[in-house]
Amino acid sequence: MSSSPTDGSPDGPSPPPELAPDPALEAFERAMLGRPASMGRREVSRGAGVSIRSARKFWHAMGFPVVQEGDAMFTEADLDALSRVAAMVREGDIPEEFALAMTRAIARTMDRLAAWQGQLVSEEIARLRRGDALEGDPDEPADDTTPRGAAATSTRDAEAAAAWLAELSDELEPLLVYVWRRQLTATIQRLLTVEEDGSRASVIGFADLVNFTSVVRRLTERDLARMVQRFEDLCTDVVTAHGGRVVKTVGDEVLFQTFEVAPAAAIALDLVEAMGEDDLLPSARVGMAYGPVVRRLGDVFGTTVNRASRLTAVAPPGGVFVDDALARLLEPLSGFSTLPTRPRALRGIGEVAPSRLVRVTGVRRPADVTAHV
Repeated sequence: MSSSPTDGSPDGPSPPPELAPDPALEAFERAMLGRPASMGRREVSRGAGVSIRSARKFWHAMGFPVVQEGDAMFTEADLDALSRVAAMVREGDIPEEFALAMTRAIARTMDRLAAWQGQLVSEEIARLRRGDALEGDPDEPADDTTPRGAAATSTRDAEAAAAWLAELSDELEPLLVYVWRRQLTATIQRLLTVEEDGSRASVIGFADLVNFTSVVRRLTERDLARMVQRFEDLCTDVVTAHGGRVVKTVGDEVLFQTFEVAPAAAIALDLVEAMGEDDLLPSARVGMAYGPVVRRLGDVFGTTVNRASRLTAVAPPGGVFVDDALARLLEPLSGFSTLPTRPRALRGIGEVAPSRLVRVTGVRRPADVTAHV
């Protein structure tokens, strides 16, 4: 099998032209990274005392592409990071595969966080450009031709967004470390609680917006972005107010987890009630199941998760369906009641007779959450 020439000869395609360095981009890189990129991969690996192969694995674990020989892409900060990880592996603190797994976890989280923050700043720049601030109402733009969620479109706007991000980075960095430590503390507490109980069972819940597909067809991009953001914000507020954990959000659906059944019931009922009272959102429905789950990469998997998802799909608008295991645990609790419903065939699960969860007292979610939502 022959290969086509790639050396730029008349018989083959010309190589892509090299892009000229962008002074503005280089300035922002220096501002963010602190030091200019002056080292190639060989210098960094030699400085950290590791092979080029090991350095490449670490770089890929951070989510970055292949670096060619001779490309001066690395700074002293890159060398420091690689040296720190290499030292932990060399001294036997952690195995290499564990170090790479930890690096991937950090990198994936930071990638999503950076993209999210960049989008927020770009949206704010676009909002200011539309003149929303002069109108006095950030939710009512003066010009609907630019949807919320559209990034800054001009070079000037892009540079303004980049400058703002660079300026905010020093102020946000201590907050980032603080929140990480608080979340890590909460994770440790959950681990210890689970070990003491000798169980890995938990309540898994899904909340989704009813008729989301048809609603989307009637919305502008800007209104859709506002609705999804509102849904995520409200879910996060309600779930965390009751001590639950938002595992992930995917468009019109939120997956949450608790280790106690009473908070789970309060979360589910508060969610459907709050969304029913919110003019910006369609009605919601929730499905919950109790049982063991497999936790991996910050996510949850298993039959319990699948059962909760399938229950959500058949729950009525504004209603909450729970499985038998959760219904039995809720039965002796005051403030809630479970009502049997007809059997339903759930895809991949089989026939299930879910119970509908209802509130039997006037107790509602905490006042601070009510005020926010």
